Amino acid sequence: MQKNVALEYRLKRCKNVITLGVRPNFSDYKDWERELIRNSSVIYYPTVFYADIFDTIGKRTFPTYHTYKFTQDKIKQTTLFRLLDIPHPKTRFFYGNRQKGSILNRFQFPLIAKIPRGSAFGKGVYLIRNKQELADYVQLTHVAYIQEYLEFDRDLRVVIMGNRIIHAYWRIAPEGDFRTNVSLGGEISFDNIPEEGLDLALNIARQCRFDDVGLDICFARGRYWVLEANMKYGKKGFKKAGINYYRLVDEMIDRGEL
Repeated sequence: MQKNVALEYRLKRCKNVITLGVRPNFSDYKDWERELIRNSSVIYYPTVFYADIFDTIGKRTFPTYHTYKFTQDKIKQTTLFRLLDIPHPKTRFFYGNRQKGSILNRFQFPLIAKIPRGSAFGKGVYLIRNKQELADYVQLTHVAYIQEYLEFDRDLRVVIMGNRIIHAYWRIAPEGDFRTNVSLGGEISFDNIPEEGLDLALNIARQCRFDDVGLDICFARGRYWVLEANMKYGKKGFKKAGINYYRLVDEMIDRGEL
């Protein structure tokens, strides 16, 4: 029986997947590897580099090319959320020094500022409380990504693979930090997971055509909001819940869910 093929190493510990690695020069793959890629009906985790190439020739990938297009790009995500009228905090992008100078015409302190592309795991996210902190932030990035501050001490991480929720948990911010990221000391809790938050996350994933994503949902001002979509989510929540991520993926592949 032919094994399923993956390029990046996310599924390396899966029993039913052979991981080939990522070689931007396709000719660097061995002859048998190139044939395996050509003949496989689906390529798992092809990376941003290969996802659009495989999409061009009609080869199915998981995640889909549509998911990869929004990986670690907060500007595209926010634009998509706005287009679909998905509840998302007031956010605006400011390009260059002239536009950056108008930030306080549209926002007031405190506000959230982020590095809009390439940041993950809570890095590149700042709580801005005064003009000096804002001045320091705008020197870090050509495009300032500014978001209204919503007050909450936890957010809901909802992981969706294929077309269903496979895991969900609260991430509770450590004392003295506004960020809830587990990688930065956030606490994981499985208590009282709200159905409304889960329904919102699943609806967002379907509308946005995200088939492998960790959505961050918060409750503030009497409603649920999506903060961002994480396509490179961690596995600590799975481990704490006693879920074997690799076995889960193997089983989903075997059932044709991915």
